[in-house]
Amino acid sequence: MIIIKSDPAIKLMKEAGKITFGAMEIAINACKAGVRTELVDKAVYDYILSRGAAPTFLNYGGFPKSICISINEQVIHGIPSGRMIKDGDIVSLDVGANYRGYNGDCARTVGIGNIDENAQRLIDVTRQSFFEGLKFCREDFRVSDISHAIGSYCEGFGYGVVREFTGHGIGQDLHEEPQIPNFGEAGRGPRLKSGMTIAVEPMINEGTYEVGILDDGWTVVTLDSKLSAHYENTVLICDGQPQILTGP
Repeated sequence: MIIIKSDPAIKLMKEAGKITFGAMEIAINACKAGVRTELVDKAVYDYILSRGAAPTFLNYGGFPKSICISINEQVIHGIPSGRMIKDGDIVSLDVGANYRGYNGDCARTVGIGNIDENAQRLIDVTRQSFFEGLKFCREDFRVSDISHAIGSYCEGFGYGVVREFTGHGIGQDLHEEPQIPNFGEAGRGPRLKSGMTIAVEPMINEGTYEVGILDDGWTVVTLDSKLSAHYENTVLICDGQPQILTGP
């Protein structure tokens, strides 16, 4: 069931989005060569608590940390650890905050130090694909209109669009209906309505779209070990322009 948010719920979603975006800024600023990913996680955890919220991901389905940090060929759900971030890495950060029962969710991929031209292009295309999808985050478009816009844009660059994981509705639950794939034909699925809140999140691979999961049961990686990038925002469907809730 797709949940249309009331005005009070939207107000809480907006605050959750602000806190989530603030946590992302903390994470990006902490991501430097020589820093262990567990220290980035600690900075995010402390910030979210300082804002009167709770880290959405911590213990969600058993996930042990407050942020997902996925490096290079890791697509999503990387677990912060003693791993050191290195110059030339690309790092995908995915974070959520729960404020008074409502969630925000956002992701970014950042380059560390000197990254090569191909890696930067992957990051840029993935980011832009979100905005291609955002053009269709309006009343009466269908969910798959977003999907098609993202997928066709990225496939035009020869990239693989992850199929096994999708964007999603969001609210009191981190994952609500509808699912929002990043590929497929336009004109299918539910129509978008004012008051819907959705997480649009392209996950784009340099090579094949195929992925696997490591033995930790969480970390998703590209099957060909090529790079992957991730970009996500929580979006409010409005009567007119959509609102990004996890941005400045």
